Amino acid sequence: MRPDEIARISRLELRARRVVEGFVSGLHRSPYFGQSLEFVQHREYVAGDDTRRIDWKLWSRSDRYYLKQFEEDTNVRVMLLLDGSESMQFGSGALTKFDYGSTIAAALSMLVLKQNDSVGVSVFDSSVRSLVPASSRHNHLQAVLAGLSVETAGGKTDIKSVLRRVAESLSHRSIVILISDLFCDRDELFRGLQLLRQRKHEVLMMHVMDDQELDFQYSGTLRFEGLEDAGRLTCDPAALRAGYMKALETFLETIRRRCAGSVVDYRLVRTSENLDAALAHLLNARMGFHKK
Repeated sequence: MRPDEIARISRLELRARRVVEGFVSGLHRSPYFGQSLEFVQHREYVAGDDTRRIDWKLWSRSDRYYLKQFEEDTNVRVMLLLDGSESMQFGSGALTKFDYGSTIAAALSMLVLKQNDSVGVSVFDSSVRSLVPASSRHNHLQAVLAGLSVETAGGKTDIKSVLRRVAESLSHRSIVILISDLFCDRDELFRGLQLLRQRKHEVLMMHVMDDQELDFQYSGTLRFEGLEDAGRLTCDPAALRAGYMKALETFLETIRRRCAGSVVDYRLVRTSENLDAALAHLLNARMGFHKK
């Protein structure tokens, strides 16, 4: 689904369903986040049981045959963190960064709940503004959509305290997906991400940026008004472009390098990119990440 097509749909739920439909129609492999087998208990072997499940280490200690019993744990827990700070209001195309991110988050939630897994969502700026705990209940989608429907707000992003609060709220190992333009203190960002990694959560980062932020194709004398208290600047953009692009590449390379060092899966997404394609790339990246 192209961003201009999605922008014509006002309701977030309908936007997300269109993205999911586009994703599923082009699907070549399962979107499932994966599953694992968790050990539950032993029980004594009886004739006819599968001998491959015998715990031979326990047999060597007890001289008796016991089977390992497992419980299939398909209930993966996914926590979506959506940046709702003022900089996410920016958009030179059909969708702002926040609109793009919230639609991706809603579509992801639909897919997760469809496979009977748990999903939660948090929208934040300088603090957590909405927090919907992870659940797999059949009616949980409406709570997630309500949590994502928070309007963007002013103020800067206090990313470390937000990630700390989220980490403290997660009682089970989860897949944490951060959707943000990452216009925040990078040291604080990676301290927060490292906290999540230390607690054994898998972390994926969707870095959402507008085309003009990435290409800087402005012309003529313009006045730029900074978001998050960044001030104003009147200038000729053409005179600044070379320096801007150099600073941008340094910014992006630093993010990529530090994500790799922190074992955080990273993807840069333009708000002009088809949303179902962005969703597919995110899920495919997670499959590769899960194999590491």
